[in-house]
Amino acid sequence: MSRLVLFNKPFQVLCQFSDKDGRPVLADYIKAPGIYPAGRLDHDSEGLLLLTDDGELQARIADPRWKLPKTYWVQVEGEISEEALMALCQGVMLSDGLTLPADARRLDPPELWKRDPPIRFRANIPDSWIELTIREGRNRQVRRMTAAVGFPTLRLVRVAIGSWTLDGLAPGEWCETTVSLSDLPGMPTGPRSGAGGRSTRPVSRPGVKTGFSRR
Repeated sequence: MSRLVLFNKPFQVLCQFSDKDGRPVLADYIKAPGIYPAGRLDHDSEGLLLLTDDGELQARIADPRWKLPKTYWVQVEGEISEEALMALCQGVMLSDGLTLPADARRLDPPELWKRDPPIRFRANIPDSWIELTIREGRNRQVRRMTAAVGFPTLRLVRVAIGSWTLDGLAPGEWCETTVSLSDLPGMPTGPRSGAGGRSTRPVSRPGVKTGFSRR
């Protein structure tokens, strides 16, 4: 069994454990030596980050060849159109080629924690939310996809990777589970059960509420 840490990465925290410029990093939140991020989440994005002490599991989660689905809640500028949603589902052309088909749907404004600093409110420009699931790992892909269909991203929160979700984790909180590689979807052997293993309770940060609801 391998260790797997689920972390709700706050806005403007780097996905690394040190920074020569003194910016917020993972070590400011996670006190679990010997683990490393399995994949990345941009400095200006929030939400689920997975970390592990197992190099094979790390590669299995991060390698886009496995097409592990990653789900995002995305606040975009403008009222998202059905044509834009259809384009996201079919694949959009970016500078590095056509994206794989995604799952995209309109989303009611979710119950999320307040971001610090907040999104700048503009009374004369509407916004909307979508849920977007991709199976690739290109640089800043979600932001580039929504911009390509005419709706720039304002806020980006990753809520799930495979069957692992943010449920119960406030920004800055983490919890630990154990995982068997044979339990992961797409492996040659073992059940297709997603995140197997044993979970611990989230590690609390005083005074922070989760503010997360999957609807």
